[in-house]
Amino acid sequence: MGQAQRPDRRTVLGAAVLGAGAAALGPAATAAAADGGKGSGAGRGRVVLPAPAVIAHRGASGYRPEHTLGAYQLALDMGADVIEQDLVPTRDGHLVCRHENDITGTTDVADHPEFAGRRTTKTVDGTEITGWFTEDFTLAELKTLRATERIPGTRPDNTLYDGRWAVPSFEEVLRWAEREGRRRGRPVWLHVETKHPSYFRALGLGLEERLAKLLRRYGRDRANSPTFLQSFEPTSMERMSRLVRTPRVVLLWTADSRPWDFEQTGDPRTVADLVTPEGLEWISGFAQGVGPVLDLVIPRRADGRLGEPTTLVRDAHARGLLLHPYTMRNENRFLPADFHRGTDPDAYGDAFGALRAYFETGIDGIFADQPDTALLAAEDFRRDFGRG
Repeated sequence: MGQAQRPDRRTVLGAAVLGAGAAALGPAATAAAADGGKGSGAGRGRVVLPAPAVIAHRGASGYRPEHTLGAYQLALDMGADVIEQDLVPTRDGHLVCRHENDITGTTDVADHPEFAGRRTTKTVDGTEITGWFTEDFTLAELKTLRATERIPGTRPDNTLYDGRWAVPSFEEVLRWAEREGRRRGRPVWLHVETKHPSYFRALGLGLEERLAKLLRRYGRDRANSPTFLQSFEPTSMERMSRLVRTPRVVLLWTADSRPWDFEQTGDPRTVADLVTPEGLEWISGFAQGVGPVLDLVIPRRADGRLGEPTTLVRDAHARGLLLHPYTMRNENRFLPADFHRGTDPDAYGDAFGALRAYFETGIDGIFADQPDTALLAAEDFRRDFGRG
């Protein structure tokens, strides 16, 4: 079976996902066994999740307002391997899909005079923010709002879809994934993030128990479920490991940053400590992967161009951890300087070249706003590797 059956492959994610390390040599076959569990729409047998896998970042957010059923559906129709959701709670305890609990820039809430009095200032994870927040709305109230494009200046074409979709609850997304899985005869993979879990736990709106309940209800609580869980707070994934067996990923921001739960508890470690062999060994005790910002995989030089890859991929794979770095976007303003085309920051650059550079490090997947571009780049990478 070629490289996919190399003897050094190892099993992670329970019995589900084949080894990450082979991806360093080319396109590993990251496979997951779908057990046909309740609500997964998975059917029976093994389902292949290729490496590098393409994770649709907040859906196809390069083309539709993020975290809408329209963005999720387009990403799935494009062929994305995994669809991401970020979860925040409502006042009455429902989980909804928003990148942040501040919905000022992603909904039309400012146009609703009945909610004018809800505009307030809060401190979330140490940052003071003025706006409207999901935890101040019931689900029924939130459903009267419509989603809008978050960065209209960069993606003006996406504003065509402002107002077309509501804010989805996570249960709605689970039902959508169930329907689409049955229709397609294969599971719809999800990548689900707990947002600001310490902040919400302090408000009495803990995310993990609510999420675990829904995962159990829809059969996504197993080690071989077509789902990844993720958080920037490692203790959130530790908590989830005690509630469900669903595979877990620790997200990592810049090397000099500290996870907010560490700030709260006085843990002195920074992300720089977590990406050491010792830190990765600690993560492997309760998680199956890490999701680093791309600069932790290949740093950028002072001039904005890509430097030399770090040892993160090798070190993580040595400890059985998958790597799902974030975020690939096609626009010049987001790309390393050596992949810019022209001077318009919002024009597309050489996204294919940048993706190739990241894939060559051996990562197992990548978050992308434009999943169709990443899928083509992944296909090219696998084809070229096959010729080698």
